[in-house]
Amino acid sequence: MVTLMTALWFAILEAPDRVSVKPHASPVLHAINYLLGRLDRAYLTTLREFGGLQSYPSRTKDPDPVDYSTGSVGLGATAPIWGALAHRYVAGHFDVPVGGRQIALIGDAELDEGACWEAIADPMVAKLGEVMWVIDLNRQSLDRVVPDIAAGRLAAMFEAAGWHVEMVKYGPRLQRLPALRARIDAMPNEEYQRLLRADARELRERLEVDVLPGDDEELLAAFRDLGGHDLAALIDAFRAADAVRDRPTVVFAYTIKGWRLPTEGHPANHSALLSAEQFAELAAALGTDPDDPWAGFDDGSPEADLCAAAGARLRREPVTAVEPPAVPATLGREHRGRESTQQAFGRFWVDVDREAPEVAARVVTVSPDVGTSTNLGGWINKAGIWSLGERIDWFADDTDTLVRWRESDHGRHIELGIAEVNLVGLLGELGATWSRDGQPLLPVGTIYDPFVARALEPWSFGIYAGGQSILVGTPSGVTLGPEGGAHQSVITPSIGIEQPGCVAWEPAFGRDFEWTFLHALSQLGRPDGSSAYFRLSTRPVDQALAGDADREHVLAGGYRLRDGSRVTIAVMGALVPEAMEAAEELGASVVCITSADLLFRAVQARAGLADGDPSILDVLFGEPLPIVSLLDGHPHTLSFLAGVHGVPITCLGVQRFGQSGDLGELYEHHQIDAESVIGAALDLLG
Repeated sequence: MVTLMTALWFAILEAPDRVSVKPHASPVLHAINYLLGRLDRAYLTTLREFGGLQSYPSRTKDPDPVDYSTGSVGLGATAPIWGALAHRYVAGHFDVPVGGRQIALIGDAELDEGACWEAIADPMVAKLGEVMWVIDLNRQSLDRVVPDIAAGRLAAMFEAAGWHVEMVKYGPRLQRLPALRARIDAMPNEEYQRLLRADARELRERLEVDVLPGDDEELLAAFRDLGGHDLAALIDAFRAADAVRDRPTVVFAYTIKGWRLPTEGHPANHSALLSAEQFAELAAALGTDPDDPWAGFDDGSPEADLCAAAGARLRREPVTAVEPPAVPATLGREHRGRESTQQAFGRFWVDVDREAPEVAARVVTVSPDVGTSTNLGGWINKAGIWSLGERIDWFADDTDTLVRWRESDHGRHIELGIAEVNLVGLLGELGATWSRDGQPLLPVGTIYDPFVARALEPWSFGIYAGGQSILVGTPSGVTLGPEGGAHQSVITPSIGIEQPGCVAWEPAFGRDFEWTFLHALSQLGRPDGSSAYFRLSTRPVDQALAGDADREHVLAGGYRLRDGSRVTIAVMGALVPEAMEAAEELGASVVCITSADLLFRAVQARAGLADGDPSILDVLFGEPLPIVSLLDGHPHTLSFLAGVHGVPITCLGVQRFGQSGDLGELYEHHQIDAESVIGAALDLLG
């Protein structure tokens, strides 16, 4: 990695270029930033320390410049792809400086991750000529040598996906030894790694090649002479990649893990350290002082001049961030009759485009082939599909087509293939343009709620890296009766509570959705911003049940729907009708929860364990009454409410996989119907 990154930073990169550095190369990145004058020397002893250099590159936590956070295998690799798309989108809609190349440095074992191939296979990716992946092909993962000979198969897979491939396999010594090259080409990875441990005599015996260097040292050097350690070969390959601008490029650079160290090529070298004696030997070989490892180059030396020139060439002007548009508190719609929160979501886009066009201009929606089924059809018709250039709509004259699929570089909806990981990867990068390009976007992604768990890791990692977005999970719960268990989510409410950097919402009414969603949009694209997750339902609910709630309470996590005595029913989302029916029978209070996440934070704040205002707890639970909690999700989600007053609680929800059926049958089956609420309350009251 030292060779690969030296070639890139000191000979190839320009200021607009951005590089995703594979996790275990973070010390190389910090060393380069130090040599370029971007990192104070005092930090060089703080790797993995609290407040020091991160073990893996982090945009938000490292003190030196990091283009992409990495560490979650496969996600840092794909981030430059989504970064390239995000920059193209911003550049097509706003005035921003021209972007550069988007580069990922990846280990060959990292290609085992499905996230890589999901991204490579998306048709839009094949047009991104600014993307380059550099594969550190060292044949090792954490525990093992990667089996067999995989490079040719991998290269063919990239080519089949429309990528240009560059191979940097041999250095100048091996270029002059065709017989030895042929023998190395034919051997599996395991044999090559084992022969790295052999001395010259054993190597000659095992190779069984007629023409080999007579000098032992020259033989050992030639056997190790891979292209990934040859600066000239790498620079040539990177420049050849630059010449290909109509499609992405992958460079396979053959290397040896631990090159020139006593641990080179050993399967157990992942966590190996040099002894003090070995470190001194390395310093002697490099002409450095082991007692002063942080010494820079002498002023006026060619090395110092090269570092100064590279530092000047790569210096970026600070990003001047544009303030996001002011988001109104309400759009003025009267929510009447029966309406589901998914319907309210669809109608929201008509209203925001009419009432707040400056907000709508910053919105970009993303979907993995479920835009219409998550109620974005009206917005798609209005905003259009964003693509890399104009495309013909062959169904434009079809009167039976409800959604007009107009594709151009002016659209505001991005439709990817059916791959949730791609969706949230792009969502994270769209949510980072405020800090990368100075232009804030308001990114909203839609996904079927059961698949939030599939997309959770990359979305969470995007938030960790500074991306701010809204993820809408819809439809949710067993309320999606006809679809069966495969499309009925259970655990997602708890996921929402537990995700850092994000506020989870599950409104029951159209008015509550409008208020909370506008508030969530207002938190995007700013240094102190936050992401949001919305869990929406397809069940129409009588909007008259919503009453006259205080907006401040709705945004704080909940409000009282009904005053009563003896017991409190705390309900979230689509089951409000069951809660109200049971409360009428019991004479109970009803609390409508809009965000279990915010209420849990209020409980933590009251205990001195988090920041926040716990006063909403007194509004919702003024009296210490027993509680029956109710939601279309796992019952443990609301179990913390018992701690508000230390009262008895019975938690009703869904604890089994769902199945098809009508709502009455399903609610009774899962004991979340009104009769079950009444029974639970009577049991609490003895």
